[in-house]
Amino acid sequence: MFTVLGFLLTLGVLIVVHEYGHYRVARWCGVRVLRFSVGFGPVLWRRQRSHADTEFTVAAIPLGGYVRMLDQREAPVAPHEMSQAFDTQPVWRRAAIVAAGPAVNLLLAIALYATAHLVGTQEPAPLLSSPAPSTLAAEAGLRPGDWVEAVSRGSEEAWLEVASLTELRWQVTQAVLDGEDLRLRLSEGAGVHRREAVLRLSTLQTGEVDDAVVRRIGLGPAFMPPVMGAPTADGPAARAGLREGDEVLSIDGRPVPDTVALLERVRAYTDLAAGPMQWVVERGGTRIELPVQPRVVDEGDRRMGRIDAPVGGQVRLVTVQLDPVDAITRGAQRTWEMASLSVRMLGRMLTGEASLRNLSGPLTIGDYAGQAIQRGASYYLAFLAMVSVSLGVLNLLPLPMLDGGHLMYYLFEGVTGRPVSDLWHKWLQRGGAFLLLLMMTIALSNDVARLLGLQ
Repeated sequence: MFTVLGFLLTLGVLIVVHEYGHYRVARWCGVRVLRFSVGFGPVLWRRQRSHADTEFTVAAIPLGGYVRMLDQREAPVAPHEMSQAFDTQPVWRRAAIVAAGPAVNLLLAIALYATAHLVGTQEPAPLLSSPAPSTLAAEAGLRPGDWVEAVSRGSEEAWLEVASLTELRWQVTQAVLDGEDLRLRLSEGAGVHRREAVLRLSTLQTGEVDDAVVRRIGLGPAFMPPVMGAPTADGPAARAGLREGDEVLSIDGRPVPDTVALLERVRAYTDLAAGPMQWVVERGGTRIELPVQPRVVDEGDRRMGRIDAPVGGQVRLVTVQLDPVDAITRGAQRTWEMASLSVRMLGRMLTGEASLRNLSGPLTIGDYAGQAIQRGASYYLAFLAMVSVSLGVLNLLPLPMLDGGHLMYYLFEGVTGRPVSDLWHKWLQRGGAFLLLLMMTIALSNDVARLLGLQ
């Protein structure tokens, strides 16, 4: 339900905004707009106040929209209406009308990001969990419970404050794609025992951030204290006397700093002949020693221990909220970063440096939109902003059929003083339609593969 609602709401808002950009600038330029349509195919709803007004419609296929203007190339135009036809306008006006759609998408993204920052979000604090062995995080000396105060990219001396774990992951992604190391300023919380560490991200030499790259970096989930959940009846944890709310202090004499370390210790137990593990837990201020005998199971090609109980305390959350000036500044910055990231990823996919699996289609958009709606208004606004940036960048690609392709036609006309010939225009349109269909097919197949768990 939320997926369908999120999909329709997301595409509906962005399509209306995009087409309204074309519509509004066309009207400002004195061009008559015949139809403003949200969707394609059979018309479900229409409104037109008088014969001279624009016809507003909602069509059955909600995967786009269009603004149809008076144009001699589509139908004869009466002599007294020639000045209102799109094709009779100077090149700069036609370019402005075409560019208005993507431009409004980018402006909308700034406004949405700014509003999300004004509303504020609850994000995981920038507290690190135990890094996996032999990862970049482990090699950098990162420890569970480290608080990341600020980061610095490459050779830059300026430090950027990190408000949340989400922001840290974004900075890591940016550094990976730029092939730069990331310096971290760390403390044990409240500025105690500050130190610096370097994530050698430049050694990854990759054009994308997929699951394998994330595992190589080694920044795990949000820090959670090693607290027991309710054990399953008759499971190893219940038989050992573990209870919900017990905080695990050590196992076999080794301290347990967080949930990640606790899970790894349990999973690493594979020898029943070794006897039970010796746990020390804190319960109501009292330290208790308990022998815990995990059961050993085979999962895939790996043997591991299980205690049949959830583990993990509350994630520490921080409120990320900005004042109006900072919110607008951050909104513009994030829009620029997202647009740059989109362009870089598209370029790397074209050159083979990044996988085409990074392309997402309507099913993924609907899934993520539904999740964002359930998390709250500010999360959905940020998601909507991200999709708006993607739509703006996509439409600016120099492909016939897209706004960017039309802008290339007008650039050619502006430089040469003559329009693209009808023959070239026909073949370019066919080529653009083929490439666009190919991209949509790949994106949809990626969506299906993700839903089936194949990616």
